[in-house]
Amino acid sequence: MDLFYSILTAIGTTISILFICFSILLFRMFLGKSLKSSLYPPVMRTVFHQLFYFNTLFDRKTDQARKYPTFRLLGLTENDIYTVDPRNVEHMLKTNFDCYTKGKYHYSIFSDFLGDGIFAVDGDKWRQQRKLASFEFSTRVLRDFSSSVFRRNATKLARIVSDFATKKQDLDIQDLLMKCTLDSIFEVGFGLDLNCLGGSSETGNTFIKALDESNALVYWRYVDFLWEIKRFLNMGSEARLRKNIKVIDDFVYELIRTKREKLTSEDDCNNKEDILSRFIMESKKDPENMTDRYLRDIIMSFIIAGKDTTANTLSWFFYMLCKYPTIQEKISQQVRELVDKDHQMDVNDFVGKLTDATFDKMQYLHATLTETLRLYPAVPIDGKRSEKDDVLPDGFKVKEGDGVNYVAYAMGRMTSIWGEDAEEFRPERWLENGVFRPESSFKFTAFHGGPRICLGKEFAYRQMKIIAMVLLRFFRFQLDDEKKEVRYRTMFTLHIDGGLRLQVFPRMGSTK
Repeated sequence: MDLFYSILTAIGTTISILFICFSILLFRMFLGKSLKSSLYPPVMRTVFHQLFYFNTLFDRKTDQARKYPTFRLLGLTENDIYTVDPRNVEHMLKTNFDCYTKGKYHYSIFSDFLGDGIFAVDGDKWRQQRKLASFEFSTRVLRDFSSSVFRRNATKLARIVSDFATKKQDLDIQDLLMKCTLDSIFEVGFGLDLNCLGGSSETGNTFIKALDESNALVYWRYVDFLWEIKRFLNMGSEARLRKNIKVIDDFVYELIRTKREKLTSEDDCNNKEDILSRFIMESKKDPENMTDRYLRDIIMSFIIAGKDTTANTLSWFFYMLCKYPTIQEKISQQVRELVDKDHQMDVNDFVGKLTDATFDKMQYLHATLTETLRLYPAVPIDGKRSEKDDVLPDGFKVKEGDGVNYVAYAMGRMTSIWGEDAEEFRPERWLENGVFRPESSFKFTAFHGGPRICLGKEFAYRQMKIIAMVLLRFFRFQLDDEKKEVRYRTMFTLHIDGGLRLQVFPRMGSTK
């Protein structure tokens, strides 16, 4: 009996302590936040409420933005402000660029994963990586080399899809696209033939799984206010994250070691086409700062940018083409008329005809890919931290330390930005007399904007066009289960949760 009462007492004490802690947290959260002041964005509850709708986070943000284009969630010390107003986006990404940084908060969240890579840092480290990457992306050598890699991997992908079609088996197009784009970024970025698409790299497949899991687990930190304690104790989601990051680190450090061994002289580096070789050449000039750890972080940024964004966009692209088969047929017909009017080419001959001049004529395909990005942006939410008090163009005040985030996923669905048909998938909105008409990067934010605008934008479009044209020339796709709801997985990049299973049917022509 004494033991029973002792247990009850311990439970009661624990509950009391938790209640007191929770009360203190609430007090800190609501203290000094100008809750009813019209000078600050309207309050839509607290950051901890996101726990209850985490799996539908981006849709919930969209609903909130329809009510208030700029709103805030209360945190323990600062606010998290969310906006879909293009004026505010331009202000934070360009006009007042120096005021809005990644900051210590965002860095603490994903530094275990991305380290000091370009997506995580500010200041000198960002400028150094930006300068090096900008130079590499502007070289003709890298442009030609990457195009060759994209064509080769698209050909390999087509042959794998053909096997599924021949056997009348459904396939997970997202899984194949992830492997295809990872193979491409590893060859272009690091000079390594990973061959995940060919299925011969078990290490590569393990790496992909660890990468995707880490992406999701790190994003969970934004709503898990106990994550730092869990990391310290190495428990729960943080234990899984640590295990996955070890897999990533072992893989990437081995890649760096192998690459360093191959590059025995500076002349060797100059003859290499891949990006990592050139970064290693830079590291020889500044070995104290350009350590293996720093190279690892740079590599991670390239992998995330080269794999996730392109594969995710293409996955949603094929999903929309299955939902709108007339658009799928229109693109397929234009591809055949432009490249293979007689329907007699095999895949090798066809891929050889895909040039920049060909891509420039595929205006409707470009519009369809862009329309996909409008509704399904590769990075659904992106944010900064305010370094000082500020006032946004819509009139709302921002306090020093507040987070300011633009919700790209929600912006694509705002009638105030895109008109009453904002939620319709309509590639024609991007065309004027059949020619693609771009929009402001602060209205269409899929590639960011301002000084940090995506350097790989043209590379991404080129890779997506090559893959899309090859697959749509030789195959027709439809959803394996029309009734199954397709949803995203809440993480930094917009994955389709559970993949996208499609049925595939061959068109006239050979992929052999």
